[in-house]
Amino acid sequence: MNEDNENMKGSCCGGGRRKWWLLIPVCVIAGIFGFGLIVMYLWNAVMPHVFTSLGPITYCQAIMLLILSKIFFGGFKGRGCGCGGRCGRGGRWGQRREWKEKWMSMSEEEKAKFKEEWKNRCC
Repeated sequence: MNEDNENMKGSCCGGGRRKWWLLIPVCVIAGIFGFGLIVMYLWNAVMPHVFTSLGPITYCQAIMLLILSKIFFGGFKGRGCGCGGRCGRGGRWGQRREWKEKWMSMSEEEKAKFKEEWKNRCC
């Protein structure tokens, strides 16, 4: 039994599991670098040909373009809890629970009417 514990220390089920978070900064930096290269490549491949007044850009300019697009289109708001502002109602799972309770309290006629409305909306 003690020998099994010694073998588990380096595995993902043992001690190695605690250090995965060290890769997060490396992945973020690699992602920024990769996105910068993609933006630079796409800009230089498309924009100078479409708009003759625009020339190719450098890597630093591509990173600045990414930052500007984040400011213009993403804003500075934080991600929050991922529930779209419904944290007080239990988030996504709380909303599912509310819909399930509502569905269970409907009569068969109401359920059929609801299904028909969604068919008309989606199709």
